[in-house]
Amino acid sequence: MIAASISDYRELARQRLPRMFFEYIDGGSYDEVTLAANLADTRALKLRQRVMCDVSKISTKATWFGREYPLPVALGPVGFAGAFARRGEVQAARAAKDFGVPFCLSTVGICSAEEVSAVAGDLLWYQLYMLKDRGFMEGVLHRVAALGVDVLMFTVDLPVAGTRYRDIRSGMNNPGAVGLLNRVMQGAVRPHWSYDVALRGQPLLFGNLVGAVKGAKQIDEFMPWIVANMDASVTWKDIAWVRERWKGKIVLKGVLDAEDAELALAQGVDGIVVSNHGGRQLDGVASSISVLPRIVEKVDRRTTIFFDGGVRSGMDVLKALALGADGCLLGRAWALALAGAGQRGVAHVLELLRKEMHVAMALTGVTDVKNANRDIIDAA
Repeated sequence: MIAASISDYRELARQRLPRMFFEYIDGGSYDEVTLAANLADTRALKLRQRVMCDVSKISTKATWFGREYPLPVALGPVGFAGAFARRGEVQAARAAKDFGVPFCLSTVGICSAEEVSAVAGDLLWYQLYMLKDRGFMEGVLHRVAALGVDVLMFTVDLPVAGTRYRDIRSGMNNPGAVGLLNRVMQGAVRPHWSYDVALRGQPLLFGNLVGAVKGAKQIDEFMPWIVANMDASVTWKDIAWVRERWKGKIVLKGVLDAEDAELALAQGVDGIVVSNHGGRQLDGVASSISVLPRIVEKVDRRTTIFFDGGVRSGMDVLKALALGADGCLLGRAWALALAGAGQRGVAHVLELLRKEMHVAMALTGVTDVKNANRDIIDAA
Protein backbone atom coordinates (compact mmCIF):
# COMPACT_ATOMS: atom_id res chain seq x y z
CA MET A 1 0.00 0.00 0.00
CA ILE A 2 1.32 3.45 -0.95
CA ALA A 3 0.36 6.06 1.63
CA ALA A 4 -1.08 9.25 0.15
CA SER A 5 -2.50 10.71 3.38
CA ILE A 6 -2.39 10.45 7.15
CA SER A 7 -5.51 8.27 6.94
CA ASP A 8 -3.53 5.80 4.85
CA TYR A 9 -0.92 5.56 7.59
CA ARG A 10 -3.67 4.67 10.02
CA GLU A 11 -4.44 1.61 7.92
CA LEU A 12 -0.75 0.70 7.61
CA ALA A 13 -0.40 0.95 11.38
CA ARG A 14 -3.45 -1.26 11.89
CA GLN A 15 -1.93 -3.92 9.63
CA ARG A 16 1.52 -3.87 11.23
CA LEU A 17 0.97 -3.39 14.97
CA PRO A 18 -0.24 -5.89 17.55
CA ARG A 19 -3.83 -5.04 18.30
CA MET A 20 -3.15 -3.57 21.74
CA PHE A 21 -0.73 -0.96 20.43
CA PHE A 22 -2.92 0.05 17.49
CA GLU A 23 -5.90 0.47 19.79
CA TYR A 24 -3.74 2.46 22.20
CA ILE A 25 -2.83 4.97 19.47
CA ASP A 26 -6.22 5.05 17.80
CA GLY A 27 -8.56 5.08 20.80
CA GLY A 28 -9.97 7.58 23.23
CA SER A 29 -11.73 7.45 26.57
CA TYR A 30 -15.10 5.85 27.25
CA ASP A 31 -17.39 6.08 24.18
CA GLU A 32 -14.95 8.35 22.30
CA VAL A 33 -17.46 11.15 21.79
CA THR A 34 -14.79 13.83 22.24
CA LEU A 35 -12.33 11.95 20.04
CA ALA A 36 -14.91 11.95 17.24
CA ALA A 37 -15.75 15.62 17.85
CA ASN A 38 -12.11 16.64 17.48
CA LEU A 39 -12.18 15.29 13.94
CA ALA A 40 -15.72 16.23 12.98
CA ASP A 41 -15.63 19.82 14.25
CA THR A 42 -12.37 20.56 12.49
CA ARG A 43 -13.59 19.07 9.23
CA ALA A 44 -16.87 20.99 9.50
CA LEU A 45 -15.05 24.31 9.27
CA LYS A 46 -15.13 25.59 5.70
CA LEU A 47 -12.40 27.60 4.05
CA ARG A 48 -13.17 30.53 1.76
CA GLN A 49 -11.71 29.92 -1.67
CA ARG A 50 -10.28 33.11 -3.19
CA VAL A 51 -8.99 33.62 -6.73
CA MET A 52 -6.83 35.99 -8.74
CA CYS A 53 -4.42 36.58 -5.86
CA ASP A 54 -0.66 36.63 -6.36
CA VAL A 55 0.34 33.44 -4.57
CA SER A 56 3.60 32.86 -6.42
CA LYS A 57 5.51 33.14 -3.14
CA ILE A 58 4.17 31.37 -0.08
CA SER A 59 5.74 31.11 3.38
CA THR A 60 4.82 28.44 5.90
CA LYS A 61 7.44 29.64 8.39
CA ALA A 62 6.49 30.12 12.03
CA THR A 63 8.34 31.80 14.89
CA TRP A 64 8.01 30.54 18.46
CA PHE A 65 10.06 31.77 21.40
CA GLY A 66 12.36 33.76 19.13
CA ARG A 67 13.21 30.88 16.79
CA GLU A 68 11.98 30.33 13.24
CA TYR A 69 10.69 26.97 12.00
CA PRO A 70 9.85 25.91 8.42
CA LEU A 71 6.35 24.74 9.35
CA PRO A 72 3.96 25.78 12.17
CA VAL A 73 3.97 22.23 13.48
CA ALA A 74 5.79 20.29 16.20
CA LEU A 75 5.68 16.58 17.00
CA GLY A 76 3.81 16.44 20.28
CA PRO A 77 4.43 13.95 23.09
CA VAL A 78 3.16 10.40 22.54
CA GLY A 79 3.74 7.69 25.12
CA PHE A 80 4.97 4.19 24.22
CA ALA A 81 6.22 5.34 20.78
CA GLY A 82 9.22 3.04 21.02
CA ALA A 83 6.77 0.14 20.97
CA PHE A 84 5.34 1.24 17.62
CA ALA A 85 8.64 1.00 15.75
CA ARG A 86 12.19 0.03 16.71
CA ARG A 87 13.50 2.79 19.01
CA GLY A 88 10.52 4.78 17.77
CA GLU A 89 11.17 8.09 19.50
CA VAL A 90 14.63 8.19 17.95
CA GLN A 91 13.26 7.55 14.47
CA ALA A 92 10.60 10.24 14.85
CA ALA A 93 13.03 12.73 16.34
CA ARG A 94 15.44 12.17 13.46
CA ALA A 95 12.66 12.87 10.95
CA ALA A 96 11.72 16.04 12.83
CA LYS A 97 15.35 17.16 12.97
CA ASP A 98 15.82 16.63 9.23
CA PHE A 99 12.70 18.70 8.56
CA GLY A 100 13.63 21.37 11.11
CA VAL A 101 10.70 21.12 13.55
CA PRO A 102 10.67 20.30 17.27
CA PHE A 103 10.14 16.84 18.71
CA CYS A 104 8.63 16.67 22.20
CA LEU A 105 9.58 13.54 24.13
CA SER A 106 6.99 12.02 26.44
CA THR A 107 7.83 11.23 30.05
CA VAL A 108 6.57 7.73 29.25
CA GLY A 109 8.52 7.36 26.03
CA ILE A 110 10.47 4.16 25.55
CA CYS A 111 13.70 5.94 24.67
CA SER A 112 15.42 8.14 27.22
CA ALA A 113 15.98 11.88 26.82
CA GLU A 114 19.69 11.23 26.43
CA GLU A 115 19.14 8.76 23.57
CA VAL A 116 16.72 11.06 21.75
CA SER A 117 18.84 14.16 22.33
CA ALA A 118 21.70 12.51 20.45
CA VAL A 119 19.67 12.78 17.22
CA ALA A 120 17.31 15.71 17.95
CA GLY A 121 19.89 18.16 19.26
CA ASP A 122 18.45 21.57 20.07
CA LEU A 123 15.09 20.65 18.52
CA LEU A 124 14.25 18.42 21.49
CA TRP A 125 11.42 19.51 23.79
CA TYR A 126 10.41 17.56 26.88
CA GLN A 127 6.95 16.73 28.27
CA LEU A 128 6.51 16.52 32.03
CA TYR A 129 3.85 15.03 34.29
CA MET A 130 3.67 16.28 37.86
CA LEU A 131 4.58 13.32 40.06
CA LYS A 132 4.45 12.88 43.82
CA ASP A 133 8.12 11.93 43.91
CA ARG A 134 9.43 15.48 43.66
CA GLY A 135 13.00 14.37 44.21
CA PHE A 136 12.79 12.25 41.09
CA MET A 137 11.13 15.09 39.18
CA GLU A 138 13.86 17.50 40.18
CA GLY A 139 16.45 15.04 38.93
CA VAL A 140 14.66 14.72 35.58
CA LEU A 141 14.50 18.49 35.15
CA HIS A 142 18.21 18.73 35.85
CA ARG A 143 19.02 15.91 33.38
CA VAL A 144 16.89 17.38 30.63
CA ALA A 145 18.21 20.91 31.09
CA ALA A 146 21.77 19.57 30.93
CA LEU A 147 20.95 18.24 27.45
CA GLY A 148 20.19 21.77 26.26
CA VAL A 149 16.42 21.39 26.18
CA ASP A 150 14.77 24.81 26.41
CA VAL A 151 11.03 24.06 26.16
CA LEU A 152 9.24 22.09 28.88
CA MET A 153 5.72 20.98 28.01
CA PHE A 154 4.00 20.55 31.35
CA THR A 155 0.90 18.35 30.89
CA VAL A 156 -1.80 19.42 33.34
CA ASP A 157 -4.88 17.46 32.26
CA LEU A 158 -3.90 14.10 33.75
CA PRO A 159 -4.32 14.26 37.54
CA VAL A 160 -5.96 10.87 37.08
CA ALA A 161 -5.90 8.60 34.04
CA GLY A 162 -8.95 8.47 31.81
CA THR A 163 -10.67 5.12 31.26
CA ARG A 164 -10.11 3.78 27.77
CA TYR A 165 -12.39 0.91 26.93
CA ARG A 166 -10.29 -0.13 23.94
CA ASP A 167 -7.23 -0.67 26.13
CA ILE A 168 -9.26 -2.90 28.44
CA ARG A 169 -10.66 -4.94 25.56
CA SER A 170 -7.28 -5.31 23.84
CA GLY A 171 -5.53 -6.43 27.02
CA MET A 172 -3.20 -3.42 27.04
CA ASN A 173 -3.65 -3.04 30.79
CA ASN A 174 -3.32 -6.71 31.73
CA PRO A 175 -0.45 -7.13 34.22
CA GLY A 176 1.86 -10.03 34.98
CA ALA A 177 1.63 -13.42 33.33
CA VAL A 178 -1.76 -12.70 31.75
CA GLY A 179 -0.40 -9.58 30.10
CA LEU A 180 2.74 -11.35 28.94
CA LEU A 181 0.73 -14.16 27.38
CA ASN A 182 -1.52 -11.64 25.66
CA ARG A 183 1.48 -9.77 24.21
CA VAL A 184 3.04 -13.01 22.98
CA MET A 185 -0.17 -14.09 21.28
CA GLN A 186 -0.72 -10.73 19.61
CA GLY A 187 2.92 -10.54 18.59
CA ALA A 188 2.72 -13.98 17.00
CA VAL A 189 0.35 -12.70 14.33
CA ARG A 190 2.62 -9.70 13.67
CA PRO A 191 5.97 -11.44 13.05
CA HIS A 192 7.65 -8.41 11.47
CA TRP A 193 6.84 -6.29 14.54
CA SER A 194 7.92 -9.09 16.87
CA TYR A 195 11.31 -9.36 15.20
CA ASP A 196 11.97 -5.68 14.50
CA VAL A 197 10.54 -4.11 17.65
CA ALA A 198 10.04 -6.71 20.39
CA LEU A 199 13.39 -8.40 19.70
CA ARG A 200 15.67 -5.83 18.03
CA GLY A 201 14.11 -2.82 19.76
CA GLN A 202 15.13 -3.72 23.30
CA PRO A 203 15.13 -2.46 25.94
CA LEU A 204 11.39 -1.83 25.85
CA LEU A 205 11.32 0.14 29.08
CA PHE A 206 10.33 3.70 29.97
CA GLY A 207 13.76 5.18 29.48
CA ASN A 208 13.16 8.30 31.57
CA LEU A 209 11.84 6.30 34.54
CA VAL A 210 14.47 3.57 34.76
CA GLY A 211 16.16 5.20 37.74
CA ALA A 212 12.89 5.43 39.64
CA VAL A 213 11.65 1.86 39.25
CA LYS A 214 14.47 -0.36 40.44
CA GLY A 215 14.88 -3.72 38.77
CA ALA A 216 12.04 -3.28 36.26
CA LYS A 217 12.62 -5.49 33.23
CA GLN A 218 9.41 -4.99 31.27
CA ILE A 219 6.90 -2.21 30.70
CA ASP A 220 4.12 -3.47 32.96
CA GLU A 221 6.48 -3.45 35.95
CA PHE A 222 6.59 0.35 35.65
CA MET A 223 2.83 0.84 35.66
CA PRO A 224 2.13 0.48 39.41
CA TRP A 225 4.78 3.10 40.15
CA ILE A 226 3.40 5.49 37.51
CA VAL A 227 -0.19 5.12 38.72
CA ALA A 228 0.84 5.56 42.35
CA ASN A 229 2.89 8.66 41.55
CA MET A 230 0.37 10.67 39.52
CA ASP A 231 -0.22 13.66 41.79
CA ALA A 232 -3.93 14.53 41.95
CA SER A 233 -3.26 17.32 44.47
CA VAL A 234 -1.55 19.60 41.94
CA THR A 235 -2.80 23.20 41.76
CA TRP A 236 -1.68 26.39 40.06
CA LYS A 237 0.79 27.10 42.86
CA ASP A 238 2.83 24.07 41.81
CA ILE A 239 3.90 25.86 38.63
CA ALA A 240 6.09 28.01 40.85
CA TRP A 241 7.81 24.83 42.08
CA VAL A 242 8.63 23.90 38.48
CA ARG A 243 9.71 27.46 37.60
CA GLU A 244 12.20 27.49 40.48
CA ARG A 245 13.88 24.43 38.97
CA TRP A 246 13.50 25.16 35.26
CA LYS A 247 15.03 28.22 33.63
CA GLY A 248 13.74 27.56 30.10
CA LYS A 249 10.28 28.01 28.59
CA ILE A 250 7.23 26.42 30.24
CA VAL A 251 4.24 25.51 28.08
CA LEU A 252 1.09 24.17 29.77
CA LYS A 253 -0.57 21.39 27.78
CA GLY A 254 -4.20 20.56 28.41
CA VAL A 255 -5.94 23.95 28.69
CA LEU A 256 -9.55 23.72 27.49
CA ASP A 257 -11.23 26.59 29.29
CA ALA A 258 -10.80 30.34 28.86
CA GLU A 259 -10.76 30.89 32.63
CA ASP A 260 -7.94 28.35 32.99
CA ALA A 261 -6.06 30.12 30.21
CA GLU A 262 -6.25 33.35 32.23
CA LEU A 263 -5.05 31.55 35.36
CA ALA A 264 -2.14 30.09 33.38
CA LEU A 265 -1.10 33.56 32.26
CA ALA A 266 -1.17 34.72 35.86
CA GLN A 267 1.48 32.10 36.59
CA GLY A 268 3.76 33.54 33.93
CA VAL A 269 3.87 30.56 31.60
CA ASP A 270 5.42 31.03 28.18
CA GLY A 271 2.70 29.21 26.26
CA ILE A 272 -0.36 27.01 26.44
CA VAL A 273 -1.63 24.08 24.41
CA VAL A 274 -5.37 24.09 23.78
CA SER A 275 -6.00 20.38 24.12
CA ASN A 276 -8.37 17.72 25.47
CA HIS A 277 -5.59 15.12 25.39
CA GLY A 278 -6.81 13.85 22.04
CA GLY A 279 -10.10 12.77 23.57
CA ARG A 280 -8.24 10.35 25.82
CA GLN A 281 -9.15 11.83 29.21
CA LEU A 282 -12.64 13.21 29.94
CA ASP A 283 -15.10 12.06 27.31
CA GLY A 284 -17.93 14.47 26.54
CA VAL A 285 -15.87 17.68 26.80
CA ALA A 286 -15.71 20.11 23.92
CA SER A 287 -13.50 19.56 20.91
CA SER A 288 -10.26 21.51 20.96
CA ILE A 289 -11.13 23.47 17.81
CA SER A 290 -14.50 24.60 19.21
CA VAL A 291 -12.95 26.26 22.27
CA LEU A 292 -9.88 27.66 20.52
CA PRO A 293 -11.49 31.00 19.47
CA ARG A 294 -12.72 31.89 22.97
CA ILE A 295 -9.32 31.04 24.49
CA VAL A 296 -7.55 33.10 21.83
CA GLU A 297 -9.87 36.01 22.64
CA LYS A 298 -9.18 35.71 26.36
CA VAL A 299 -5.41 35.43 25.93
CA ASP A 300 -5.33 38.36 23.48
CA ARG A 301 -1.79 37.67 22.19
CA ARG A 302 -0.24 37.64 25.66
CA THR A 303 1.32 34.20 25.21
CA THR A 304 2.03 31.58 22.55
CA ILE A 305 -0.93 29.32 21.78
CA PHE A 306 -0.54 25.84 20.35
CA PHE A 307 -3.45 23.74 19.13
CA ASP A 308 -3.75 19.98 19.63
CA GLY A 309 -6.49 17.54 18.74
CA GLY A 310 -7.69 16.28 15.39
CA VAL A 311 -4.96 17.54 13.06
CA ARG A 312 -4.98 15.17 10.10
CA SER A 313 -4.04 17.44 7.19
CA GLY A 314 -2.44 20.71 6.18
CA MET A 315 -5.93 22.16 5.81
CA ASP A 316 -6.55 21.41 9.50
CA VAL A 317 -3.35 23.25 10.42
CA LEU A 318 -4.42 26.29 8.40
CA LYS A 319 -7.86 26.30 10.05
CA ALA A 320 -6.31 26.30 13.53
CA LEU A 321 -3.99 29.15 12.59
CA ALA A 322 -6.92 31.08 11.13
CA LEU A 323 -8.71 30.77 14.48
CA GLY A 324 -5.73 32.22 16.31
CA ALA A 325 -3.30 29.42 17.11
CA ASP A 326 0.40 30.12 16.66
CA GLY A 327 1.16 26.49 15.84
CA CYS A 328 -0.10 22.92 16.02
CA LEU A 329 1.05 19.77 17.73
CA LEU A 330 0.82 16.46 15.92
CA GLY A 331 0.05 13.37 17.99
CA ARG A 332 -1.71 10.47 16.32
CA ALA A 333 -0.65 11.75 12.91
CA TRP A 334 3.04 11.09 13.51
CA ALA A 335 2.49 8.04 15.74
CA LEU A 336 0.47 6.25 13.04
CA ALA A 337 3.07 7.16 10.41
CA LEU A 338 5.85 5.87 12.66
CA ALA A 339 4.00 2.59 13.18
CA GLY A 340 3.25 2.28 9.47
CA ALA A 341 6.62 3.17 7.98
CA GLY A 342 9.09 4.28 10.64
CA GLN A 343 11.21 7.39 10.18
CA ARG A 344 10.33 7.51 6.50
CA GLY A 345 6.63 7.66 7.35
CA VAL A 346 7.07 10.52 9.82
CA ALA A 347 9.14 12.45 7.29
CA HIS A 348 6.46 11.85 4.67
CA VAL A 349 3.70 13.14 6.95
CA LEU A 350 5.61 16.37 7.53
CA GLU A 351 6.09 16.79 3.79
CA LEU A 352 2.40 16.01 3.20
CA LEU A 353 1.42 18.73 5.66
CA ARG A 354 3.73 21.22 3.98
CA LYS A 355 2.30 20.49 0.53
CA GLU A 356 -1.30 20.49 1.74
CA MET A 357 -0.76 23.79 3.52
CA HIS A 358 0.79 25.26 0.40
CA VAL A 359 -2.25 24.33 -1.69
CA ALA A 360 -4.74 25.50 0.95
CA MET A 361 -2.93 28.82 1.36
CA ALA A 362 -2.72 29.40 -2.39
CA LEU A 363 -6.44 28.76 -2.83
CA THR A 364 -7.45 30.98 0.09
CA GLY A 365 -5.16 33.82 -0.97
CA VAL A 366 -2.84 33.56 2.05
CA THR A 367 0.83 34.03 1.22
CA ASP A 368 2.22 33.90 4.77
CA VAL A 369 0.92 31.72 7.61
CA LYS A 370 1.45 34.64 9.97
CA ASN A 371 -1.38 36.44 8.14
CA ALA A 372 -3.91 33.60 8.35
CA ASN A 373 -7.01 34.84 10.19
CA ARG A 374 -10.77 34.35 10.46
CA ASP A 375 -11.30 36.04 7.10
CA ILE A 376 -10.43 32.73 5.42
CA ILE A 377 -13.08 30.80 7.38
CA ASP A 378 -16.44 30.64 5.60
CA ALA A 379 -18.99 31.79 8.19
CA ALA A 380 -22.01 31.00 6.00
